Amino acid sequence: MNNKDSINASEANLHAIDYWQVLKNRYGMIILTFILVLLTAAVITYVMPKMYESKVVVQINPYGKMSKGLGVGNSQSMMTRNFFQTEFSIIKSEETLKGAVEEMQLSKKWGVSEKRAIASLKGLVNTRQERGTDLIEVSVRHRKREEVMTIAEAVVKAYDKRRREKIDSTRKEVITKYKQKIQAQEYKVEDNRARLYKISKRLGIPYHGLGSTVASTYTDEKKLETAESVYREQKRSRDGLEIFVQSLTDLDDDRLVARVISSGQTEAAVLREDSNGLKNLEQGRANMLASGLGANHPRILSINGTILTTKKNLNQSVRLLREKLTNDLVTMDKRLEKLKVDAEERKSTRMLTAEDHTEFGKVKDEYEREFSILQSIKGAELQETIVEGLEVDPIRYHQRASEPKSEEYVSPNWVLNMALGAVAGLIFGIGIAFALEFMDTSVKSLEDVERYLQVPVLAVVPRDVGVLHKQAGASPDAEAYRILRTNIEFNRKNPDDNAITVVSGGAGEGKSTTLVNLAYICAQGGYSTLMIDADLRRPRLHTFFDINNTVGLTNYLTTDLMLEDVILQTPVDNLFFMPSGILPADAAGILNSRRMSEMVQDVKQRFDLVLIDSPPILGVSDASVLASEVDLTMIVVQHRKLPRNMLIRVKQAVENVGGTVLGVVLNNVDVRSDSQYQYYTSYYTYYAPSELDRDKTSANAVEAPNAPAAKPADNNDDLY
Repeated sequence: MNNKDSINASEANLHAIDYWQVLKNRYGMIILTFILVLLTAAVITYVMPKMYESKVVVQINPYGKMSKGLGVGNSQSMMTRNFFQTEFSIIKSEETLKGAVEEMQLSKKWGVSEKRAIASLKGLVNTRQERGTDLIEVSVRHRKREEVMTIAEAVVKAYDKRRREKIDSTRKEVITKYKQKIQAQEYKVEDNRARLYKISKRLGIPYHGLGSTVASTYTDEKKLETAESVYREQKRSRDGLEIFVQSLTDLDDDRLVARVISSGQTEAAVLREDSNGLKNLEQGRANMLASGLGANHPRILSINGTILTTKKNLNQSVRLLREKLTNDLVTMDKRLEKLKVDAEERKSTRMLTAEDHTEFGKVKDEYEREFSILQSIKGAELQETIVEGLEVDPIRYHQRASEPKSEEYVSPNWVLNMALGAVAGLIFGIGIAFALEFMDTSVKSLEDVERYLQVPVLAVVPRDVGVLHKQAGASPDAEAYRILRTNIEFNRKNPDDNAITVVSGGAGEGKSTTLVNLAYICAQGGYSTLMIDADLRRPRLHTFFDINNTVGLTNYLTTDLMLEDVILQTPVDNLFFMPSGILPADAAGILNSRRMSEMVQDVKQRFDLVLIDSPPILGVSDASVLASEVDLTMIVVQHRKLPRNMLIRVKQAVENVGGTVLGVVLNNVDVRSDSQYQYYTSYYTYYAPSELDRDKTSANAVEAPNAPAAKPADNNDDLY
């Protein structure tokens, strides 16, 4: 970060933490601005005309709300979120206010056009909603106390009239729309009625009115189910019989009988009886033969005849059974075919009936729906017609307008205006103070000096410090110059650099006073000190000691006078003074001479400290010449006077001629307003000599003889 950025950042930080100090420094400007603004507010309030107010408090009912508690239920009867804001705009609208202007003939009373009267009335009317309620307040402010009440009433009355007209027109519009919808719906109902009559006649299905149902097809469905069930059962029986007959085709008679008996057919009983009889006869014959009867025995022959007859009967039964099963299969095939034809016919008949019933039901439902819509619209139209005849309450009064008394004016409000004036004055004053502070580029702090010049502050001298050697006793202000003396000792790099010129940027910054007081303090400290008044434009040092200024520096530089002829002893021990002498025409030329350089070197050897007063460095070239001749240059800067850029030029002017800036004395500081300087100078009084110390010092001064000035070891005796 370069020097410039560092300076800007530091300056910003300084302003950020120094607001209170700005207020203290500029309190005079703040108070003056505060008083002026407050007086202005008082004058404006005094000349403002008195305004009187009358108000009406009403409750606004939404559209459709009736005095008897009935409602039409249309969309305009709902209170929306912006309901009151909308009504406020309607109250202050041109159409509403026009009614009030016409009723009161305000254009004639006020002597203006109707449009101008409406515009003026709009500025007088105010509306607001009472918090937490549905009540609104309509207020009118006017200069004429006797008119304000009637104007407020006229505005509310015009608004009431407009709302009534709006409600009436809205209802008529709604009824008209209902009638149009009823007519259109009747056309739809009649069209659906004709379609229903036509299909009813075609299908032979009677219509019994709203809510009736179409004849059910349950019976046909049942018959179809029964026929299909019988067909399936017969088909299963026929298939089983066919399989059974096919299984008997390749069997002989005995095996056929055995198979039929085991199958459980109806004919099995006869065959079982014949088969069992035959087996019993054969078993009896076998028993007889086993008992010893011969084959020709009569009993054997008799039973053989019976066995033969039984076999014939069994064979006849088997033949008949074969024929019967074949015939049963043929008969079952014929019956099954008939059942199939019957089921197909019933199915076809059922499908045609369902389609007809569905079409009839659809037409019937459409007709009944359109008829129901028609009845609903007629009901709403009837309700709206009934409500139209009821009295409407668009607004309900809760407070009527009243005429204010002469002392009950609402404007101007002295308390409010003066409070606002005080606040505005304070804010404006503070704003001006900060504006002036930020626009002020003068040196305001030690940090300013060190930041812009990069040199130390040698001392801070309070405001109104006088000439120390003329003050009785020890002054606390002398401590500032003691600090200056100490800082000079420690800041000069070479102890032999004892020739110091004191410069300033402009006139009146306390340069000469600073030099005299510093010389006095140094002399008190035992330094042999020489003051040279090199300000050949406006010399002042001789006035501090009441010394004649006719012979001095210029005489020495332009003649052959000796130093002893132009250096004078002051009433202060160790303190000597060289006046300026007669003012020359070319001061810079005299100072920029070889004799001047030699003189400076001479006095450096004779005295411990040489302080040279110079003119302002920015005004003339004399100071630059002196800065080049001496060892060190000390800059005196008056607090809050010299702009920072000028201070930088002072340093540059010294350095441009080869001079060395020792440091800066910050002079004429108001320590009461700047707290940092109060802290810096608070030790002056604390460490000042007490009254006892002053008495001892005075006594020692009386007893001790006037000692010669302290002189160096070389040629100090030549001077005296």
